[in-house]
Amino acid sequence: MPKTDLNALKAQLITAQNELNKAMHMVDVSLGLKTANLDDKARIEGGVNDTGDERVVEGVFDGSGMVGPDGKQYTVPANYASKSKLVEGDMLKLTIRPDGSFLFKQIGPVERERLVGVLAFDDQTRQYFGVINGKSYQLLTASVTYYKGDVGDEVIMLVPVGSECTWAAVENVVKQLPVRESIQKEIVDESATDEEPASLEDVDMLEPKSFFDETDDIFKIE
Repeated sequence: MPKTDLNALKAQLITAQNELNKAMHMVDVSLGLKTANLDDKARIEGGVNDTGDERVVEGVFDGSGMVGPDGKQYTVPANYASKSKLVEGDMLKLTIRPDGSFLFKQIGPVERERLVGVLAFDDQTRQYFGVINGKSYQLLTASVTYYKGDVGDEVIMLVPVGSECTWAAVENVVKQLPVRESIQKEIVDESATDEEPASLEDVDMLEPKSFFDETDDIFKIE
């Protein structure tokens, strides 16, 4: 058999073996023998297709990058992840062009739920978090800065439904309202003047004029 035919046969056998491994893993997960995670999902649902001109890799978004079916980590631009509001478990397709450039496309979004937390920041790790009921979710810095978020602001996050996750996508940021007392103080300060309040001693007391004083000329007797 020619070498080219053997290489083609080998490629077909590898593909068949991968599909068989995926099927076996799905059965084990369904039977409760294994626990599915993002790496498993990447192996089961992902794939690699090399056409010679372009290489297409389908994988799973893990909160900051894409995990391929081969276990490799592919960097996802933070701006793209932020604008697309990607969450853990979303399926992505990466096209690697001949010039080496990466093109990502979301092909399988998972079901999402919305959470409302408080924006926090860790000075040591330089990492933003969304905190709700004692649980924290890591947030992409690009997402927080895009919405001009500050520590203490209210942050609306998106997370996958029914799945434990480390990262959350930022849907929006609600700026923290100023404290009411400070508003009242500003109003008082703006209305204040440098003049001392007048006392009764500073006010000229006017003597009442009688009707006849004002009409002397009328009742004057020659």
